[in-house]
Amino acid sequence: MKKLLIFFVLSILCSGLFGQTPAEPWRTKIAPEIRAALDRSEAADVLVVFKEKADLGTTKTLKTKSEKAHFVFKRLQETAARSQQNALKILSENGMSANTLFLVNALAVEKADASLLQKLAELPEIEAITADPWVEFGGTMETANASNTASDRNGIEWGIAKIQAPEVWSLGYTGQGITVGGADTGYDWGHPAIQRKYRGWTGDSSTSQHNYNWHDAIHELNPLNTDTLGNIGTNPCGLDLTQPCDDLNHGTHTMGTMTGSDADNLIGVAPDAKWVGCRNMERGWGKPSSYIECFQWFLAPTDLGGQNPNPDSAPQVVNNSWYCSEEEGCTDLTVNELLHDAVINLKTSGVVVVVSNGNFGPNCASTYGPPAYFEESFSVGSTRSDNFISGFSSRGPVLIDDSNRMKPNVSAPGEDVRSCIRDGKYANFSGTSMAGPHVVGLVALVLSANPALAGHVDDIEDIVEQTAIYFADTLDCGENSLGTARPNHAYGWGRVDALGAVQVALQWHPAVSTDSPVLLGATVSPNPLHEATIFNLENLSGESFLEIFNAEGKQVFAKKWLAQNRETLRISFENQSVGVYFWKLKSGNGVASGKLVRE
Repeated sequence: MKKLLIFFVLSILCSGLFGQTPAEPWRTKIAPEIRAALDRSEAADVLVVFKEKADLGTTKTLKTKSEKAHFVFKRLQETAARSQQNALKILSENGMSANTLFLVNALAVEKADASLLQKLAELPEIEAITADPWVEFGGTMETANASNTASDRNGIEWGIAKIQAPEVWSLGYTGQGITVGGADTGYDWGHPAIQRKYRGWTGDSSTSQHNYNWHDAIHELNPLNTDTLGNIGTNPCGLDLTQPCDDLNHGTHTMGTMTGSDADNLIGVAPDAKWVGCRNMERGWGKPSSYIECFQWFLAPTDLGGQNPNPDSAPQVVNNSWYCSEEEGCTDLTVNELLHDAVINLKTSGVVVVVSNGNFGPNCASTYGPPAYFEESFSVGSTRSDNFISGFSSRGPVLIDDSNRMKPNVSAPGEDVRSCIRDGKYANFSGTSMAGPHVVGLVALVLSANPALAGHVDDIEDIVEQTAIYFADTLDCGENSLGTARPNHAYGWGRVDALGAVQVALQWHPAVSTDSPVLLGATVSPNPLHEATIFNLENLSGESFLEIFNAEGKQVFAKKWLAQNRETLRISFENQSVGVYFWKLKSGNGVASGKLVRE
C-alpha cells in the first residue's frame, strides 16, 4: 500500500504580503499552509468557504425523491448566488475565474496570489480560505489472478452468490428502472460487461448520449503523477472528457460489480440497473474540489458543458470507493467539513451515499478518513468468501471526531473480487473499494422491488442494516465496543443479504403522511432501546394519534387521545423482536415521525 500524501499545486508569483505575523482579522481566515506558500511567493490552489449555509430542514416534509432533489438544489443554488456575488466580482476584476461549488457554498480557485486572497479574506461573508490539495485515493487495489478474457472464468461470482442476489433475480427484481452512480477513476464504457448498462447507450457508440450521463471533474494533470525521470507525462484518457474513460482500471472494476454482465460473466449485483459516472481522480489522485464537483453533479446532472442542471436525472444511489485518511494528510478540519456538508446535502436530496470504509485494518479505530467516518455516509467493510472480515478492512469505532461512532454500517464481499477492467479484460481485486459496489447493487435491487422507497434514504439504510447477517469479531475495541455486539466495529450490522433486504422492502410503505408541513415537538429516549422507551411530546392540540410500525409495515402500537400541549408516554417493547421500528404522530394540524431500534 502506498503512503498517501497531500501536496499543494503551486506556481511562482512574487508577493511579500504574508511575511509578517498575522495581525489583521482577515489573515486568520487563511489556512497556515496557504500563508506559508504565499510567503515563498508562490500561488496556491484554494477553496474559498462562505459562512452562509442553506436551511434544508423543510425537506423532511417532502414526499418524493424528485420533490426533495428539486428543493435542495434550488435552496443551495439560491444560497450560493446570494453570498458569492462579491467574491465573484473580485475574481472577475482580477482576471480570475472559479469553480462554483454551490453544494457546499464554496469556490475553488486555482493559482491565487497573496493580493487576491487578501481581497477575498476581507469580505465579511467569507469564513475561511483553505488548501485544495491533491490526494491519492485510499482504495488499494490488491490485484491477484488477473484474467484477460471472458472465457477464463464463467458464471456467477462468489460475492454475488454470497449475498443471495440470484435469489432476488428469480423474483423478477434485477435493478430494472434504477440508476446507480459512480465517482471514481472513470469507466471504460466500451467494455461488453457494462456498455449496455450505461444510461447513455443507444446501441451505437456514435449516437450515444453523454449529456446528463457523464461528467469529468478532472481539468488538469496531477504534478505528483511522475515517471522515474520525474516527468508528469499525459493522462491515457485526457482531460475534460466528453465521454467516459478510465485512466486506472479501478472505476471500471467497481461498476462491473454494481451492474456488469455479459453472456458468460455474471459479475454485477444489479445487472439491469443503468449507470452514470463522474471522474473525480486523475490516475488515482483527486482533490477536495474534484470530489465535491462530482457530488454536486450527482445532485443535479448537467449537460457536457456543465450547464442546465436537472435534479430529475440524478441517480438513486452513488458509490464512493475512495477516501483520504488523517494519517495521509487529510487533517484540515475545514476541508473535512466541506466533504461532510457535501455528503449531508446529497443525502438530504434523496440519494444514498455508499462509501468504502477503508483499508487500514485490522486494528481498532482505523476508520478515520473522510468521507468514511461521517455519520451520514453509509460505510462498508470487506468480508472474505468464508464470511470472515478481511484483515485490511478498517474497524471502528470512530475517534477522529470524538464521536465513538460505530463504523462500518455493514460489510460485504471485498476480497478476491472478480470484475471487469479496461480493454475488455477481467481481474481480481481486493479492498473495501470492492465491497461498497456490492451494497450499491443491493440498493438497486431493493428499489427495483419497491420503487416507492426512492428518496427515503434513512429507511433504505435501515432495511439494509437490519437484514444484514450477524457475525461476531474476535477483537474487542473497548468496554462499549465488543466484538460480539450487534452492530460491532468489524462487520457493522453484519454482512449484507440482498434477499432479506428485498423481502422487507416489499412490505414497506411510508410510515407517515406528510400532507401537513407543521412539525410537532417529539423526543424519544432511550433509542436504541431494550425493554421500553419514553416519548416526550410537545405542541399537541386536540385529537392526537401515535402509531408504531415494524420494518414490515405491521402496526405494533397505537394510541389515540385528546391532548393539551404536552404528553409523556412510556411504551413497552418487551413483546417485540429486535429490529428497526418507525413511528408517526398526528395532532391537530401537526405531524412528526421517526425511527426506533430495539437491541
